[in-house]
Amino acid sequence: MSIEVISPGFYSTVQDLGRHGYRYCGMPVAGAMDQFAARVANTLVGNDERAALLECTLKGPALLFGQDLTVALCGGDFCATLDGVPIAVWRSHIVKKGQVLEMPAARTGCRAYLAVSGGIDVPLVLGSRSTCARMRLGGMNGRPLEAGDVLYVLPGAERVPLMYLPEALIPRYLSPHVVSAIPGPHQHRFPEEEMNRLFQNVYTVRPESDRMGTRLDGPSLRHVNGADIVPDGVVPGAIQVPGDGLPIVLMMDAQTTGGYPKIATVISSDLPLVAQARPGDKLQFRKCSLEEAYLQREKMEAAVRSVKIAARRYFFVVNKQRYIVDVEET
Repeated sequence: MSIEVISPGFYSTVQDLGRHGYRYCGMPVAGAMDQFAARVANTLVGNDERAALLECTLKGPALLFGQDLTVALCGGDFCATLDGVPIAVWRSHIVKKGQVLEMPAARTGCRAYLAVSGGIDVPLVLGSRSTCARMRLGGMNGRPLEAGDVLYVLPGAERVPLMYLPEALIPRYLSPHVVSAIPGPHQHRFPEEEMNRLFQNVYTVRPESDRMGTRLDGPSLRHVNGADIVPDGVVPGAIQVPGDGLPIVLMMDAQTTGGYPKIATVISSDLPLVAQARPGDKLQFRKCSLEEAYLQREKMEAAVRSVKIAARRYFFVVNKQRYIVDVEET
């Protein structure tokens, strides 16, 4: 019940939906940067959406499967192949024992998610299997994958229908990424024209961006009375503006408090777009209201529910009529 890592890729880690409930003691949430893609991937292979899976960045791993499994790839298109034959993203596939899955390079997006039926079996740390490399905990001993690692898999459903996310629901990772944001708690720390500048200009993702924050280059924003504030709480999606005036969108491994003003907050349904923006891509912020943020969140949740409903309907019909199912490509 294992998968061998032949090569690890650029930065591949075990993640789930995060380590919640410990921010009060300084613990980052961690978890999948693109939570929509991770949740869909798990659902497509019959897992609970919170199961552990692989998050791959820019260049994915090569993996040798030691058992038959159902897998799904979601998020960026990493030109994945199974024994050299291309396979599609946003759908599930059968992988046979002895086959090799490779993800050589991201053609679109920045991160891809590989879910396997049953989920990856690494120890729970504070209720989560997520890797937080900065804290050196979770996942594979708190670090990215290395060549020679062996990933163990929890028992999964014996028969999983091969499914896919409908084309209309698949995100498009096109630069410039238009990202909705709500004016933040420290907007009074910026002149009105600087708030307008944030929403009117296009920013470029800097190479030093990581799981802690997406750093942006572009028009700098001028503070009122300096950039330092009494440190207070921050969350993933908060847009901090340090002394150089260049915004940073905090991400899943971000610290729990910060001493720079937060000019705005990216809405939760658009945070996956920030996660999929790679160095050199453009980001453009669009001002939105709290009411619109709730509506966009519900649209994202409806997309995940549609996959879950399809899976439940399949099993209900099969069990009701007592069919024996051979899994085939849809």
